[in-house]
Amino acid sequence: MWWLLPRKQWTNQKGDGNRKAMRALVKGNRKPGLIAYANSEPVGWCAISPRERYVRLESSRILKPVDDQPVWSVTCFFVARPYRRRGVTVALLKAAADLARKNGAHILEGYPTEPIKDQPDAFVYTGLASAFRKAGFVEVARRSATRPIYRRPLHSR
Repeated sequence: MWWLLPRKQWTNQKGDGNRKAMRALVKGNRKPGLIAYANSEPVGWCAISPRERYVRLESSRILKPVDDQPVWSVTCFFVARPYRRRGVTVALLKAAADLARKNGAHILEGYPTEPIKDQPDAFVYTGLASAFRKAGFVEVARRSATRPIYRRPLHSR
């Protein structure tokens, strides 16, 4: 919910309020992301939607739009600890590209971290640049040493 809500609203409903808001999204028509499974067990998740739904992106100096092209955005990930460093994020990114393409998107964008040194998992929730590169994304802007903007063009199949 961090990317979807203005800071004050997110703070005011922190915890249960944000969990309830996420449940409402899942039960409604606006699905907030994708789930990765291994042997029918959920092992990962990524958030994906058209960029304009992420109000926090609109107010970010570092992640402001690169141009006026309409894009879909992948904003965050969760991968269960036993499945980290096993390609789950790359698989989620490829599935996100397919989902965005099927919904008419021509560009998928992400905002990974490019850490200068090893980071605790909690600080790389937007994904690592290396995973984006492996999934066919290219860097298109960098307004911060550790926060590039990556894009993948989505061609019709």
